[in-house]
Amino acid sequence: MLISERHRLILDFVKEKENVKVQELVELTKSSESTLRRDLDQLEKQNYIKRVHGGASLLQRKREEPSMIEKSTQNLKEKTMLAKYAAQLVEDGDCVYLDAGTTTYQMIQFLDQKNVVVVTNGIDHLAALQERDLNTYIIGGYVKKVTRAMIGINAYESIQNYRFDKCFIGTNAIHHELGFTTPDPEEAQMKAKAIYLSREPFVLADHRKFGEVSFSKFADLNQAKIITNEENSIILEKYKENTEIYSVVF
Repeated sequence: MLISERHRLILDFVKEKENVKVQELVELTKSSESTLRRDLDQLEKQNYIKRVHGGASLLQRKREEPSMIEKSTQNLKEKTMLAKYAAQLVEDGDCVYLDAGTTTYQMIQFLDQKNVVVVTNGIDHLAALQERDLNTYIIGGYVKKVTRAMIGINAYESIQNYRFDKCFIGTNAIHHELGFTTPDPEEAQMKAKAIYLSREPFVLADHRKFGEVSFSKFADLNQAKIITNEENSIILEKYKENTEIYSVVF
């Protein structure tokens, strides 16, 4: 079988199943495991697929964006553990920015410091912050329906009135060369500004975000530290060259 034919079979199979194992591809193409691993490495370099432990998965579409309801039920255990770790980095007296999103939302239950000031553009964050009796400021602007985030020109002008000790940002994708990205340019603008206004910026991302690229870039790797549950040292090595990584092991 020609390499081009084998690659087409692999790509069609990945598109059909979204996540595949090397052994499945061995059976499909009647090729050796070492050959398939070389094929997957090449297809990843060409940005057709993403390598995962034991196989490969389909890259997300650049503008694909799940709703808050969809995201709130995905990988809840992982998000909660990342959030708990991130909350422990908040110190008494800090002024922090919490980005809209489900992982940053989970941080709120672990913020026990009563004299912390929180600024957020997340509509869903407000009730939880008030229940924790935390001093809270909301960024004003247009409410995006899908993510329930405040965005737009008014939100961008509003955030510029603040300065933060730390910010905690969500992301849809992290790539070792292309940095942090998200589907919406206006949300990317808010994330970028929060990072710029923060003394110590953090990006929270579970293992599924690595190797992905979304539509709008909001930061280079060296602009923020990463909090993740990714444990694969081979994957993380690409990123550690440019940023500090807090790997939370469950």
